Amino acid sequence: MEDHRGYDREEIFSKKVKAGKRTYFFDIKSTRANDFYITITESKRKMNGDGFTYEKHKIFLYKEDFFKFANALNETVDHLKEELMPEIDFTQFEKEDSENEINDELKWE
Repeated sequence: MEDHRGYDREEIFSKKVKAGKRTYFFDIKSTRANDFYITITESKRKMNGDGFTYEKHKIFLYKEDFFKFANALNETVDHLKEELMPEIDFTQFEKEDSENEINDELKWE
């Protein structure tokens, strides 16, 4: 049985990151006690007959873990960039993201 507690909480802030067939959502939500937490959701589009379905994975991150989580993520990315892939110019991906954000804003829906 799935636990859906917290899935219906009001979003205070949301940031969407598109990455191919995946989209990541970084959301700030509030608890009933007026505290805040972050959910990180990976949504992956999959073919389902003539249409699409979305497979979602969610992480709940609470205030006491924000600092440790951010530090671990930054340390992991830095190690990858500096030790494992020093020949890659990662600034090219930053430019690509900026262009995609501009193009997304220009689309008519």
